[in-house]
Amino acid sequence: MGAADVVPGVSGGTIAFISGIYEELLSSISAINFSTLKLLKKEGIKAAWKAINGNFLLALLSGIFISIISLAKLISWLLENKPIMVWSFFFGLVLASILYVGKQIEKWNAVTIILLIIGAFTAYFITTLQPTIESSSLLFYFIAGALAICAMILPGISGSFILVLLGAYKPVLDAIHSRNIKLIGIVAIGAVVGLLSFSKLLRWLFDHHKNYTLAVLTGFILGSLNKIWPWKETLTWRVNSHGIKIPFNEQSISPFSFEGDSQFMMAIILSIIGFAVIILLEKLANISNKN
Repeated sequence: MGAADVVPGVSGGTIAFISGIYEELLSSISAINFSTLKLLKKEGIKAAWKAINGNFLLALLSGIFISIISLAKLISWLLENKPIMVWSFFFGLVLASILYVGKQIEKWNAVTIILLIIGAFTAYFITTLQPTIESSSLLFYFIAGALAICAMILPGISGSFILVLLGAYKPVLDAIHSRNIKLIGIVAIGAVVGLLSFSKLLRWLFDHHKNYTLAVLTGFILGSLNKIWPWKETLTWRVNSHGIKIPFNEQSISPFSFEGDSQFMMAIILSIIGFAVIILLEKLANISNKN
């Protein structure tokens, strides 16, 4: 999940869903509330830890944190130097995710189809929005953290991409590289607030309207494919704080009109590998659930 969330356009929520831990994740996060604080005060740490499924959350969050810290520089380098290869792998991964999440819908009818289409068009529209200019306001980064984490736990909607749209992705990534504790802390606080509130809504939707929720999520993933299409044309550029010219706004184009079309076969192979990774994750999750 951490590795996926570093890439703008790929959702850690998709990985959680495929690995079979999504609903447990929502339930565990939703359990963190004022009742848990009362339980902590009344019965102690052990009871509160059990109530929020603490071992599960600790293992998961540790994995995400370690992955983000260790892979942030590598993925940043790959996105700058081998973008087609990176996007191709994740395109195959997300494409397989559509099939996986769609299979979870137990009953198809007119409403589920309409919701899937709405979800797809909404996600596609988000991917076409132009990024904003970076801001230095701490309140801005608090709100960015809250919005990004809400997107991060939604399959198909990337928290990193929300940061890109808000103009906060590069500053946050730079803060991780430079160990800017103040900025990281503000974003983290915003993320905690957003996570605790949004997870309760998602948990309720899964409990009361699971089929419809899955239809919307499938549509989200389908619509997000535009963002991670490997071949893009840069429409506008901007200069970052280090004086380096980087893409600011891009649009998807045909691979055969792209100057790097010599990478086409490798891109196809990496897409197939990404697709295969999801199939493997699904089989491992099934084996784990049976045990």
